[in-house]
Amino acid sequence: MRRTPLAKNLIRAAALTAAGALALTGCGGGSGGGNAGKVVFWDTSGPNEHPVFKKLADGCATKGGYQVQSEQVAFDQARSNYKTNAQGGQGPDVFRAEVAWVSEFAKNGLIQDLTATDLAKDGADFLDVAVGSTKYDGKTYAVPQVTDTLGLLYNKKMLADAGIQPPKTWDEVKAAGAKLGEKAFFVNNDAYYALPFIYGDGGDLVDTASKKITVNAAASVKGVETAKSLLDAKAAQTAQDPSNSYNNMKAAFSGGQVAMIIDGPWAVVDILKSDAFKDASNLGIAAVPGASAGKGSGPVGGHNYVIRQGTKAKDNSIKFIQCMSSAESQATVAKELGLLPTRKAVYDTADVKSQAVVTGFSEAIKSAHARAWIPEGGQLFDPLKIGYADVLSGKKTAKVALDEVAKTYKDQVVKEYSQG
Repeated sequence: MRRTPLAKNLIRAAALTAAGALALTGCGGGSGGGNAGKVVFWDTSGPNEHPVFKKLADGCATKGGYQVQSEQVAFDQARSNYKTNAQGGQGPDVFRAEVAWVSEFAKNGLIQDLTATDLAKDGADFLDVAVGSTKYDGKTYAVPQVTDTLGLLYNKKMLADAGIQPPKTWDEVKAAGAKLGEKAFFVNNDAYYALPFIYGDGGDLVDTASKKITVNAAASVKGVETAKSLLDAKAAQTAQDPSNSYNNMKAAFSGGQVAMIIDGPWAVVDILKSDAFKDASNLGIAAVPGASAGKGSGPVGGHNYVIRQGTKAKDNSIKFIQCMSSAESQATVAKELGLLPTRKAVYDTADVKSQAVVTGFSEAIKSAHARAWIPEGGQLFDPLKIGYADVLSGKKTAKVALDEVAKTYKDQVVKEYSQG
């Protein structure tokens, strides 16, 4: 991304080609170009994904009778570069925006209100968890491209050899540590990956309905304490340096040095290239554990298509998004990349049903927890990242650390929210 300070996106962004990064810089001057017959599309996907999206985009343009220019852009630069360009009347016509960016762009007048267009009328088939991120102030500003969440990825052989069933609760993860020790699980030292622990105990970062800060409420504190308790019980390991935590987690899992991790569908392509998972059937996927069985919940993630405010190619941009978000296009993306469709009907197609990653995450997405779809949503993670790292390192208790996070939210992020 950088969708939040989420580590997965930093890794993905770092892997982008130099050409992709240069493309973003080059876009800054006049990508839109004022050409109603050409749609400039900024694609923030990674190197494994972009060729698939480009091929689909080219096909859509051919069928639609317009031109398309697909540019792969570096994820960690995309948000700021889009804002800079759009404020100056430049940039792409269509942008692949992380779900947390939509409300921010809408509030700042940088994307088109799609409420009165055909794109907003085609919403019945989309998953509710995906549609939530397309709205701001009661209006529609985006169309869901792909959705995602975090799930439990596990090494089937390691668990079977130890006589362990895939855990449904954090207590069962802790019990696995009695047999596997710190090889049982890896706690990723990153704010986004703290969310399953917080959600799993019934907590949240903020309550948007009551405009209340809840990151330091009892349930949220208990969730973070659960993560620390896995380390204290020697049932898990972590990387004390948050900047290297995701890499270390993925390397340990791919190398067969740890049996279970929490990660998303985007990670599977690389994991299946590793020695531990050359046999793809060795990779298990389940919903994240919770405080009790069936209560596990990962955050809703994904990406949406938005149209830049002021584009000269609005009509063709609408046609482009209709094609790129169609059931046929989504089935192709799911089949070839293992990314989760946003249309309900796509999950019933034969090609998607045979895609192990999609089917593996299908249960996880049903229980996924909607994030705060507010303009400040992306700013909630940096303070939490600091506080979470302080807890995992033992520097501070969960209550002290999260009280500090709550104060930062109140002072700097959601100033109008009340503190509990």
